[in-house]
Amino acid sequence: MNTIRSKKAEAIISEIIDQYTFADTSERPWIIGFSGGKDSTVLLTLVWIALQRIKKDLPFPYQLRRPVYVVCNDTMVENPIISSYIDDVLVKIEEAARNQGIPIIVKKTVPKLEESFWISVIGKGYPVPNNTFRWCTDKLKIRPTSNFLLEQIDEKGEAVVLLGTRYEESASRERSMKKHEVEGKRLSKHNTTANTYVYAPIKELMLEEVWYIINAVPSPWGFDNSILFQIYADASADDYECPTVVTNKAHSSCGQSRFGCWTCTVVKKDKSMTALIDNGQHWMKPLLDFRDGLVENRNISENRSETRRNGVLAIDESGHNQGNYTSEYRATILKELLEVQKSVQEERPHVTLITNQELIAIQVTWNRDLIFDFNVGDIYRKVYNKEISTNNIKSLDDTERRILKDLCKEDVSYYHLIDNLITLQETKTLMISKFGLHNDVENRIESFVKEIEE
Repeated sequence: MNTIRSKKAEAIISEIIDQYTFADTSERPWIIGFSGGKDSTVLLTLVWIALQRIKKDLPFPYQLRRPVYVVCNDTMVENPIISSYIDDVLVKIEEAARNQGIPIIVKKTVPKLEESFWISVIGKGYPVPNNTFRWCTDKLKIRPTSNFLLEQIDEKGEAVVLLGTRYEESASRERSMKKHEVEGKRLSKHNTTANTYVYAPIKELMLEEVWYIINAVPSPWGFDNSILFQIYADASADDYECPTVVTNKAHSSCGQSRFGCWTCTVVKKDKSMTALIDNGQHWMKPLLDFRDGLVENRNISENRSETRRNGVLAIDESGHNQGNYTSEYRATILKELLEVQKSVQEERPHVTLITNQELIAIQVTWNRDLIFDFNVGDIYRKVYNKEISTNNIKSLDDTERRILKDLCKEDVSYYHLIDNLITLQETKTLMISKFGLHNDVENRIESFVKEIEE
């Protein structure tokens, strides 16, 4: 049984035990948002130790009746090093919880396919996020986790979300936390979700205490915390120091880097990825260059349409286009992304930057936008020199295309129309759904009619 040589940590564990067993006699689930970072790791460590002690020391009915969900959100564009680390940690958590008889359940949430980063940018042509158009947080992080939270509320009536937030992180964070707190109460109302309460057990921990727990307390789920420590050390920018209380003199400054999406274009410079590269992770350099390219090319007029996706005109006073990305630029991004993925996979074969399912969905989106001049399969073939795996797609063969061209030889535009309509049907088959096919076909025919009338 873990005994921590920290009065504050022991006090937090005692508080968690009281909240789990005595202060709240309901069975509403606890939900821990687990990012794999230092704060969520410490939060889960202290909760886990509390559950171990409840199981060992408290008699029935004060037992482990309340499920604790460890919810990890995968944006599908996470920093590959962090993503691989988290996958390993989650496997350990699942195994240890099962072996120890602890009611901890791992849940991984992901964005809906149609809202993933690459579907949004390459498929729909959304400009990559910046501070004024930060669409990524809601689509990639908030919605997937909120959907899981709402499922628990529907089933149990209420839920308690445990956060690893701390006052010390920033003055704005402290103000935000205290704004929703109720004096004398451990739980506060969730500011957006009904029937949901927030509990922040480690809010008063200092950074040194966080690192002390990570370095001094063995992981209850049997993982090597020095791996996490080293990731932070490698990702620490040269111009940022982090005070650290360590138990091993070989440990250097731990750093306080923020990890997130490797594609993040909201920040001016990705200091953590730059530091990782500088500290030996040279295979990540193409990712950083690609990310920087997304930033540099975001506002180039030639890359943007005259209208937004809803058809509203988007041209500023100087004549600069501010609409969604053009079909040409979307295709360029896809080609460059696949080239980066191929390059990275030569050293790290397990790294996938974009899934086949996303590639198929991009093709569907392009066709729905009546983009037929570019084809995902063709771009993939040029980069990888092989066909993309699309299982049961059935396309026109050369003979069928020759016959169709002969029939339409007096006006080749009819051949292109029929080919486009067949493509729409094929991509709907790939998505195993015919929903919207009728409207897509009508839109393509209407577009064709306008073309011949002009």
